[in-house]
Amino acid sequence: MSDDLAALTSILTETAREAGAHALKLRAEGVEFWSKKDTTPVTDADLAIDALTKERLLGARPDFGWLSEETADGPARLDKRDVFVVDPIDGTRAFLDGRPEWVISIAAVQDNTPRAAAIFNPVTDEMFVASAGSGCTCNGATVHVTNASVINGCHMIGYADMFHHPDWPRPWPPMEITQKNAVAYRMALVAAGKADATLSLSFKHEWDTAAGTLLVTEAGGTVSDHKGAPLRYNQPSPRGRSLIAAGTGLHGRIAARVSFIPDERIAGQ
Repeated sequence: MSDDLAALTSILTETAREAGAHALKLRAEGVEFWSKKDTTPVTDADLAIDALTKERLLGARPDFGWLSEETADGPARLDKRDVFVVDPIDGTRAFLDGRPEWVISIAAVQDNTPRAAAIFNPVTDEMFVASAGSGCTCNGATVHVTNASVINGCHMIGYADMFHHPDWPRPWPPMEITQKNAVAYRMALVAAGKADATLSLSFKHEWDTAAGTLLVTEAGGTVSDHKGAPLRYNQPSPRGRSLIAAGTGLHGRIAARVSFIPDERIAGQ
């Protein structure tokens, strides 16, 4: 790993940890929340963590662009080779409900590809970190995706109702299905081998998946949309259409079951 990439990864890790501690403090003090136009919740803590991460990250690398869920987007980032992609609190519903499923998610993207990432769960004290070409760690220990290669019996993170929907051409085989609110946390758990796969057949934004994409790929897995196309970042529209993250063998089997779904069906979810 180059000295520059090591320093960048350290900046992301330190910022994620500081942001997580501050989020815990704010939640303990009590937060105000309201609904966005898309009906998803947002809190004053989301905005505070957005401001903190932006100050720390751009203070360290002022030449980077910025893309965050809680900052108004604009075209300026598209002229940047390097961009921070941040979800200040991924899993706001879990944050509000007191469930330990929310994380701080930070990625540094270069030439449309994540090259450094940190995802921190302040409640469980899990710090997931990856740098391009250097593997993935959880709390300092190297982690890998599982070697699961068949869907039957796998541990899938997703929504049970989706898998049990009667419209599937053929039923899904039995799986252990668990639900986690934060997309970034789902991907981190797959990277760490704590689940075999995660599948989401709804639009996902770059801040949901950028850090997790690097974690999973550096842990030996594969990430794509439901058509099998790789995810690219710092795009004019930061919204992607779907997500599959799993070990390589299992990823292909999942993709074979969902690739027939037209985009308009994805858009409707």
